[in-house]
Amino acid sequence: MTSLLKIQEPSSLQPQHRPSLKAFLELGFRPLYLCGALWAIVAVSLWVFAPFLLQGVVAGVFWHAHEMFWGFIAAITVGFLLTATNNWTGLNPLQGPALGGLVLLWAVARVGFLLPGTTAFGIASIADLLFLSVAALAIGRCLFARRSRHNYILVALLLGMAAANAAYLYACWQQLEYVIVMHYFFTGMLCMSVIALLIARRVIPFFASRALPQLTLNRHTRSGQWQAALAALGILSWSFGFNQWATLFLAAAGLITLWHVIAWKPWSVIGTPLLWILYLGYLGIGLGLWVAAAYAMGWTSRLSWPIHMLGMAGFGALIIGMITRTALGHTGRALVADFSMVCSYGLVAVAIVLRATALSVSTHPLPWLHASALGWVLAFALYLWRFVPWLVRPRADQRSGKPIPIQRPLH
Repeated sequence: MTSLLKIQEPSSLQPQHRPSLKAFLELGFRPLYLCGALWAIVAVSLWVFAPFLLQGVVAGVFWHAHEMFWGFIAAITVGFLLTATNNWTGLNPLQGPALGGLVLLWAVARVGFLLPGTTAFGIASIADLLFLSVAALAIGRCLFARRSRHNYILVALLLGMAAANAAYLYACWQQLEYVIVMHYFFTGMLCMSVIALLIARRVIPFFASRALPQLTLNRHTRSGQWQAALAALGILSWSFGFNQWATLFLAAAGLITLWHVIAWKPWSVIGTPLLWILYLGYLGIGLGLWVAAAYAMGWTSRLSWPIHMLGMAGFGALIIGMITRTALGHTGRALVADFSMVCSYGLVAVAIVLRATALSVSTHPLPWLHASALGWVLAFALYLWRFVPWLVRPRADQRSGKPIPIQRPLH
């Protein structure tokens, strides 16, 4: 059966191997899931509990927005796409020293944006832009070699995220108005929403059919193409200030997303944590697109609403689910969420609710914000506690990380 990610449940696990740098740099998910989860903890902790430490050119809320998106979310996205491309094409985009160099670019950017002065900012900016650009080119090279045309859009969207990042950093450096800076930021988030929708629409039905053989789900290829096209048109309309058209396109894309959730029978996966967390994230993106449409129309004046709906309820829930499910499979372990993993899912869900409450209350929002941040930090700390020993070691079943190349294209 053709699949987005060929994951085989091991029949028996071998004794624990020693940590290995070679294994750690074998596939993109290993170092980038680790780095992304760690940064999810550090970035939120600094912003909520120690904002006085943010002394760089990009400071305050601009640093928070940038690092949660282009630091945390981008790292996880690139890690997943590098690994998925390996499975789609049979070609590993980056491994060994090349993958280590990519991770180093990411790390230099994170440190540089924390340091004061324009020199540190310049170095960090170059490293950050190279991180996404190099990843996009490496992925594109493999897709082009295998003529995986239906996946070319992912490369374009990664480059779109890099372009939005460049515009955002330039606006911060020039100290442009808040509205202009955040316009570039939200453009990047909308690009990410299309990537997330494309990936989630492929993997959720496949993962569900593997976990629950009695559940047959349609991938909704045709409506998914309309969904991606409408969202892309929404991004273009938003970018050029055609807000009424952006409202129409984003709302339509959100409607298709919600219809997919219902068509995938969410009541059937309530007892399967590895699935319901992905359903929650897909639903969050659909609702986020609706809130974004409302913002574009002027029905809400607070950009924080669509940002946090997409960023936490959408990307956050999808990420904690995907980095669990794919890491289990690619490290040769049974695809079953243990207690710590379920707790991390629950903590992310609680953090989402508490953050929405902090945005809603008119007085004393800080206790809700602090509680949300604590839930978020604990969720990703649990992930690291459980997965770091596995990410730095060879597969438990002693299989190579190299997949069997896919023989026919995915749609």
